[in-house]
Amino acid sequence: MNLFDFSFKLKGFPLKRAKQLLIDIQNIDENHYLAYVEKKKKEIVSYHLKHNNFYNSFANDANPKDWSSIPVMTKTDLQHPLESLFSNGFTKKNVYIDKTSGASGHPFIFSKDKFCHALTWAIIQDRFGWHNVNFNNSKQARFYGIPLDKKGYFKEKAKDFVGNRIRFNVFDLSDKALKNWLKTFKSNEFDYINGYTSSIVQFAKFLKRQNIILKNICPSLKVCMVTSEMLFFEDRLLMEKQFGVPVVNEYGASELDLIAFENLKKEWIVNSETLFVEILDKNNNILPLGKEGRLVITSLYNKSQPFIRYDIGDTGVLSKKSTVKKPLLEKLVGRTNDIALLPSGKKAPGLTFYYVTKSIIEEDTQVKEFIIEQHKKDSFKVLYVSSENLSKSQMNNISSEMEKYLEKGLNISFERQERLVRSKSGKLKQFSSYLN
Repeated sequence: MNLFDFSFKLKGFPLKRAKQLLIDIQNIDENHYLAYVEKKKKEIVSYHLKHNNFYNSFANDANPKDWSSIPVMTKTDLQHPLESLFSNGFTKKNVYIDKTSGASGHPFIFSKDKFCHALTWAIIQDRFGWHNVNFNNSKQARFYGIPLDKKGYFKEKAKDFVGNRIRFNVFDLSDKALKNWLKTFKSNEFDYINGYTSSIVQFAKFLKRQNIILKNICPSLKVCMVTSEMLFFEDRLLMEKQFGVPVVNEYGASELDLIAFENLKKEWIVNSETLFVEILDKNNNILPLGKEGRLVITSLYNKSQPFIRYDIGDTGVLSKKSTVKKPLLEKLVGRTNDIALLPSGKKAPGLTFYYVTKSIIEEDTQVKEFIIEQHKKDSFKVLYVSSENLSKSQMNNISSEMEKYLEKGLNISFERQERLVRSKSGKLKQFSSYLN
């Protein structure tokens, strides 16, 4: 029995119809794809202007035939009681409701109509299928968090049963816990790994210390899919070596859809079937392919509430090789609110610090993981988990590299931790600014 698909049917999500629509969209010829996208853009704007009081008020000057007249919205714009965001005919009883993790600092509750949510899962199943993973019979090693309240806990465990997956507790990354993870892989025929990048990287580091290739003890393993946190080149190499399988990078947002997913050629394919993705500058002008800017995304099918020209809070680049039907995400830089403000007035992406410190720290020490915090314009703190303290020389090297990449006169402090604080969902935020 296709238990996963059957569970969706029981919940009233028309997955079969969504899968057929997805096939129909994918069969549209490249020469006619622009017409499809333009048609869906006009339809979704017109729908919400007519049927959604919130959007009619928010975008009262919008003209569906003039895309430049459509205002850009942010999470802050949507932080209202959910009932006030519904389109006519939608209530809490006939939609899918969820909430974002809040990793960006702006958590909120959102809704999707049932067909839109079914389309989301049709897309996910399609992309996982690129790597020979089937949600109805492939066994998943799941590296995610889990709610600790009874209702939330058992709800997720029920999903794990239906989804044929075993969950690994990402809140405990001790060697004892990692040894138990290894035992689980020895006794289960997993097809794939899926979950938060930072936790899976820690497992790969543990395997390296133990001189173990995971596929040697779990031969059924085909692929590792990482999501929700940045995937760095060195971490990908480490995981692919220690797992013995390819690593696939996923980028998505719970309120939207799966945004981009790597194919077998490691091209980061943007979802053009159910989303329209733009790169905008600070003045909301559309940037040409190859230029870095804000990722602004339109959900083409969600009628329950509008996500139209929605600034997701990330910055990135679409490749010059992109086409309307096959956009390619060349680079994902990170959240726009993860920006360091320096004393000179210069701004730097928070990931700058991560790149600078990562190679230096991991070359010489037993540092397992670390995060960086900014508390003043000239003050940064490196919090790290390690079996030993960083030496004075190592601290000086890191401080020197930071100043070389940024500017002179920065105060860099270091603090060794037993473990790093993760969000409730289990994600690890690698850079945080506390200036505001």
